[in-house]
Amino acid sequence: MTNSNKTVRRLLESAILIAIGTVLSELLKIDMPLGGGLTVCSMLPLVLVAHRWGTGWGVFTAFVYSLLQLLLGMDNVQYATSALMAAGIILLDYVVPYTLIGLSALFKRSAKNVGVSLVAGIVFTFVLRFLCHFITGWWIWDALWPNEFGWAPPLYSLLYNGAYMLPEIILTSVVALLLLKTPLKKYILAEDLK
Repeated sequence: MTNSNKTVRRLLESAILIAIGTVLSELLKIDMPLGGGLTVCSMLPLVLVAHRWGTGWGVFTAFVYSLLQLLLGMDNVQYATSALMAAGIILLDYVVPYTLIGLSALFKRSAKNVGVSLVAGIVFTFVLRFLCHFITGWWIWDALWPNEFGWAPPLYSLLYNGAYMLPEIILTSVVALLLLKTPLKKYILAEDLK
């Protein structure tokens, strides 16, 4: 395969996987009791891009995905009461947390087992995503809408964001491991590109 063919293939695959992730984030969303929603494996396509094409390309692809998520969630920015709050929502609820998913292939070379590297990357990057949402929940959203339970802002943000991020980590890890039992393993490992 020539370099130009690889470039076209990488662009097309990334665009398709961004679209799949976006559709999953919009259509397969389970509302959680405290708020927020579990998006069924919507981040997995970004994880696959990073593992297949490398961390640099994974970060770029995840950044593009983050901009799409920002456009879809732009109505949340209108609630900000200051420019700093608006910047916090844009950066810490959208751009940074979703872009970080592109780092999920960081453990690919150090792990001897592809399943371990996939799960380690998912856990690591999803925890980073959780931390971003935790900060905005504590800093911004509690200031705008104090929780009805009277809980301390950090506790409420921990429970609100943890209630959907923990299942997201588990579900995405399980599905990623299951994909390794299918012919897609060759795709994930980029064996078809050699």
